[in-house]
Amino acid sequence: MAGAVLTTLWLAGCSSGLNDPYPAAERGQNIFYTAFTERPKHLDPVQSYSEDEASFLYQIVEPPLQYHYLKRPYVLEPATAVALPRLRRYDRSGRELPESADASRVDKTVVEIRIKPGILYQPHPAFARKEDGTPRYVPLSPDDLRDVRGIGDFAHADARELVAADYVHQIKRLAHPRLHSPIFELMAEYLPGLKALQGELLAAQARVGVDGNAFLDLEAFELPGVEIIDRHSYRITLKGTYPQFLYWLSMPFFSPVPPEADRFFGQPGMAERNLTLDWWPIGTGPYMLVENNPNSRMVLARNPNFRGEAYPCEGEAGDEGAGRLDDCGRTMPFIDRVVFSREREGIPYWNKFLQGYYDASGVSSDNFDQAVTLTSQGEVSLSEDMEAKGIRLLTSVSPSIFYLGFNMLDPLVGGGQSRAEKERARKLRQAISVALDMEEFVSIFLNGRGLPGMSPIPPGIFGAREGRDGINPVVYEWRGGEADGRAVRRKVDEARRLLAEAGWPNGRHAQTGEPLIINLDTTPGGLGDKARSDWLAKQFRELGVQFVVRPTDFNRFQDKVRKGNAQLFFFGWNADYPDPENLLFLLHGPQGKVKFNGQNAANYENPEYDALFEKMKAMPDGVARQEIIDRMVAILQQDAPWIFAFHPKAYSLQHGWVLNRKPGSMVRNNMKYQRIDVERRSAARAAWNEPVLWPIALVALLLTALVAPAIVHWRRREVATATPGNAGGGR
Repeated sequence: MAGAVLTTLWLAGCSSGLNDPYPAAERGQNIFYTAFTERPKHLDPVQSYSEDEASFLYQIVEPPLQYHYLKRPYVLEPATAVALPRLRRYDRSGRELPESADASRVDKTVVEIRIKPGILYQPHPAFARKEDGTPRYVPLSPDDLRDVRGIGDFAHADARELVAADYVHQIKRLAHPRLHSPIFELMAEYLPGLKALQGELLAAQARVGVDGNAFLDLEAFELPGVEIIDRHSYRITLKGTYPQFLYWLSMPFFSPVPPEADRFFGQPGMAERNLTLDWWPIGTGPYMLVENNPNSRMVLARNPNFRGEAYPCEGEAGDEGAGRLDDCGRTMPFIDRVVFSREREGIPYWNKFLQGYYDASGVSSDNFDQAVTLTSQGEVSLSEDMEAKGIRLLTSVSPSIFYLGFNMLDPLVGGGQSRAEKERARKLRQAISVALDMEEFVSIFLNGRGLPGMSPIPPGIFGAREGRDGINPVVYEWRGGEADGRAVRRKVDEARRLLAEAGWPNGRHAQTGEPLIINLDTTPGGLGDKARSDWLAKQFRELGVQFVVRPTDFNRFQDKVRKGNAQLFFFGWNADYPDPENLLFLLHGPQGKVKFNGQNAANYENPEYDALFEKMKAMPDGVARQEIIDRMVAILQQDAPWIFAFHPKAYSLQHGWVLNRKPGSMVRNNMKYQRIDVERRSAARAAWNEPVLWPIALVALLLTALVAPAIVHWRRREVATATPGNAGGGR
C-alpha cells in the first residue's frame, strides 16, 4: 500500500514533463518548434528547388536580394546587396537603351551588384587555418576522418568576410557537370557562357579520371558573361533582355558559396560520411544547420556572426492591426533555435500542435472540421475550440494555378485544320468549361480551400484583375453592382447551348448520332481517384457526355503528355517568382510540349497571343503592360485551352504566443522575422498537459488489493515456520 502511494506521489512530482517530447534542458528556451513531413533531398543551393528544402535553406544562405516580408504584392529589396541593381540594356552598337525601348532592339542586359562590406560567414571548419595561414583541414587523411561523423566533430571553426567572388563561384557551379542544377538550361539561354564552361569542365573531368569524382577547382576556369569588378562588386551580362532575372537573384541558386567549402567537402572520404554541401550548407544568413538527422530531427541555431537586420516598419493594410509592426526597427533574428521534428503521420503532428509542442501547423483534410468552420456564404473562421486556445488562423491565396488542360493536338478537343473545325472544338471546350463546376469541386474535395480560377494569373500577381473586370465572361456573369456584386457561374443550359453549336446536341453527333466521349488521362492518386472520377462523370452526364478515365503510372502518363497522346489532363503550376510571365508562358506557342519539349502541355498556339507574350515579358509593370495582359487573358478565356480550375488557398494555424508570422509563399526566409513569447507558451503547455493521475492511483490500489492477500498469507506462513516448535535441527 505504501509503495502505491509513493509511486503516485512520485508521478505527481514529475508530471509536468510526462508527455513533453523534447529534452528537459530545452524547457523555457527561446526555441521555435515545428515539423517536417518529407526529408530534404538537396540542401546545396545549386540543386535545391523544392518547398520542403526551402524551409531550411532560405534561413542559412543569402542571395543578394529578398522579398519585403510584409508588402503585398511582393516587392524586392536588398538582402546582402547595397541596393537593388539596375538592368541596363544596350543595342548591338553598345548604346544604352531607355527602359521603354522595344525588346527586339536589346542585344544585351548588364546587371551590376554591389555587396555590403563586413558581412561574415557562419563559423565553419572550411575556414579554419593553422598558424602559418594554410587550411587546417585541407588535406585530410583517412586517419584524420576516422572519428568524424558530423560537421561538429571538427574541433576548429573560423569565418571570413563575404566577397563578390563567392557569388561568382556559385554561378559557375550551375555549370558543374556533377551537380545537375535544375535551372542550368534556362539560365544558359541568357548566360551562354554557362554552356561553354560546362564543356570545359566535362573535358577537365575526363582528364582527371574515369569515375569523375576528382575535385574540379572552379577558380581555374572563367565564366564568360560574369566578372568580378572589385572585392564587393560583380557584373552579369545577359543575352538579350530578361527583366525577371532580378527575381532569380532572390533565390538560393544565386547565393554565395565560398571556394573553401568546395575544397573542404571535395576531399576523399567526405561524401561517404555525408559531409557535403548537400548535407551541410554554409551561409551568411541568420541561422546555421547544427543538427541534420532527416529521419528524426533537424536543428537550426542562431549564426553568431550574423550582422543583424532591422524588422520592417512598413506593410500592407491590416498589418498594424495584427501587431505585425510592433517590432518596428528591432534587430532580428528574435529566435535562438528552430527545431524541426520529422512527422510521418498527420494525427501525431496535429495532437502535438494542440498540446502546444508545435508552435504552428498546417490544416489538413483530416483536421479541417475540428479547426475551421465555414459559413453559408463560404467565409472561413476558427472553430470555438481553437479560439478558446488562443489559436490564430492565417490564410492566403497561393501563387499557383491548378487546371484541366485540353490537348490542342487532339482532333476532337483541339480541332482539325479548317476554321470551322477549330471553331466547333472551341465551342466544345467552352461548354465543358462551363459544365465543370469548380466551386463545387473545391467545396467537396478541398474543404473550400481554393479560389475559382478566372485566368492563369493568381491574385497578388501583377496583371490579375479583381471584381467585374476579373471574371471569365465565358464561364461567369456578374450580378449586382461594382462594389457589392459577385461572379456567378453560368447555368448548365449555357453549356448545352455551346455543346449543340459545337455539333454535339445532347452529347450526340449532329449527323451520325454517335455519343461524345471525353477521356481524362491521369495517374493513380490524381483526378482518377474514384470519388473525383464519379464527380466528374456526374458533371459530364448533365451534358449527356460520356466520361472515361484512363489511369496509368506516372512515367507512362508523362510519356503520353510528352508525345501529345493525352486528351484531357490535370496539371498544376507554382510560380517561381511573382511575375505574370512565369504563368502566361505556360500557354506560349514556342513552349509547346510536343514540338519543343517546353512547359506548354496543352500545345496551345495562337499567333496574336504569342506576339503579345514576347512584347509583354520584357516590359516593366505599368498601364501599358496591364493592357497587353488583359488582351492575352481575353484570348485565353475565349479559346479555352484550359479549364482554369482554382488557385489553392493556404491555411495555417499558429498559437497566440507566435508573433509576426505572415503567410506568403514567396517569402521563404521567414524565420528571422518571427518571435516567440516563451513565458506564455510555457504556461499554456503546463495548463494543457496536466496529467490525470487518478487512473494510475486506482490501478495501483487494485493491484495492491489483488496482491495483499497473497502477501498476508506468505507472511503468516513465514511466521508459522519460524516458531520454536517447528524449528528443525538438534545436536
